[in-house]
Amino acid sequence: MKRILIVDDEPDITLLVKLNLELTGKYVIREENDAADTLAAAREFRPDLILLDVMMPTMDGGDVVVELKADPDLRHTPVIFLTATVLKEEVDAKGGMIGGYPFIPKPVSVEALIQCIESQLGDGKVEDGQPAGA
Repeated sequence: MKRILIVDDEPDITLLVKLNLELTGKYVIREENDAADTLAAAREFRPDLILLDVMMPTMDGGDVVVELKADPDLRHTPVIFLTATVLKEEVDAKGGMIGGYPFIPKPVSVEALIQCIESQLGDGKVEDGQPAGA
């Protein structure tokens, strides 16, 4: 089972996403509601993928990504941004990518989220924190 870390300052959002993803039987989920604790949570949990809110009070998602990419053990961990600040039409117009990262607009469609997660995880086996071929 793939390990996914969900980071959002709204506990209701992380719980809803967690429950929906766990229903698939494919994922082990950990929630983090304080962006400043993301790096520590990721080091401990060792996720295969991180779902990350953009706008949070202590740090924004961009700052969190900078920290993750600076960590040799986490820099290859795929990140998908979840955000209410970008409209679905904007994401669609940019092919689902903004700034080199996949974005999913809130409210999150479970089907779209799972499709994006699967496309980021691919069929490659993760070894030493790096996706196959990285």
